[in-house]
Amino acid sequence: MGSQLMLFLLGLAALIGGAEVLVRGASRIATAFGLSPLMVGLTVVAFGTSAPELAVATGAALSGQTAMALGNVVGSNILNVLMILGAAALIAPLRVDRQLIRQEVPIMIGASLLMLVLALDGRISRADAALLTLGLAWYTIFLVRRARLERNEPRGDDSSTVARTGVGARLLDLAMVLAGLALLANGADWLVEAASAFARSFGISDLVIGLTVVALGTSAPELAASIVAALRGERDMAVGNVIGSNLFNILGCIGIAGLLAPSGLPAPASLLSFDLWVMIAVAVACLPIFFTGREVARWEGALFLAYAAAYVGYVLLAATHHDALPWFSNAMLSFVLPLTVVTLVVSVVAPGQARGD
Repeated sequence: MGSQLMLFLLGLAALIGGAEVLVRGASRIATAFGLSPLMVGLTVVAFGTSAPELAVATGAALSGQTAMALGNVVGSNILNVLMILGAAALIAPLRVDRQLIRQEVPIMIGASLLMLVLALDGRISRADAALLTLGLAWYTIFLVRRARLERNEPRGDDSSTVARTGVGARLLDLAMVLAGLALLANGADWLVEAASAFARSFGISDLVIGLTVVALGTSAPELAASIVAALRGERDMAVGNVIGSNLFNILGCIGIAGLLAPSGLPAPASLLSFDLWVMIAVAVACLPIFFTGREVARWEGALFLAYAAAYVGYVLLAATHHDALPWFSNAMLSFVLPLTVVTLVVSVVAPGQARGD
């Protein structure tokens, strides 16, 4: 157990260091190439920090642990919004670009609904996985075209910054991004390995491990990158990282893992009846929260974190058939959820009064 604790701490250190290097290099690339921090967050940072989810999903699919592959993606998408945006917003209120509200969030909701529809027959087949992978290819092409438009737009003094940036400096920035991604991937791998060993010692199933322990571990790169981005003032990058990662998780991780699995990815009944719906609800909840004032305020960040803890707690209580589960469920349904709905309605009707930041 001591060696697993050491592995856990090493993974945590690698995540923190990798996030700092990644965000610093990505920010410089954004300036040098005339790209916005939001675009870099949606592409380089998002796809890079989703590498652990891809590695876990494909590895689990090839080894026959298909429940962990699906659970990891669903749990990561839930925690990406609730835990990562919540933690980053507590550091500083997160500004939300109109582009996210008009394009990326609706695409994320659509991808979440598509995954539910494809899984309703109890399986993500290879044909379903191919459709998701094609969706990833389409979205990537869409982002590349938009990035080219961004580069052609006049950006004021940014052109002088590009002129002063030499090839050597750009190569150094690229090396920083690659080094950061490598640290994040290795750190997440060590963290997941240690946490999974702890969880299995308590007899928790692969699905629950995927939804909680592995999802928390593979979301750690996004968490580290978004927190560092928020601390460095790159708030667009922090939000773009989360939305882009969620899209890549559904379209890329599930798509590629489903293609590699010999008979597709069976969808457990509990995932279809609860967790997938939570993932969709969390995605839909982004729209009103992002729309009001176009930011995620600190109190909303605290609310997100509370729901992240509630979700993980519920899954673990249900998995262990704990005596506190009925009480916990009743409290959430009769008090916490109605109170949250009222609070969000008030924030939409009177955003100036609800936001004290």
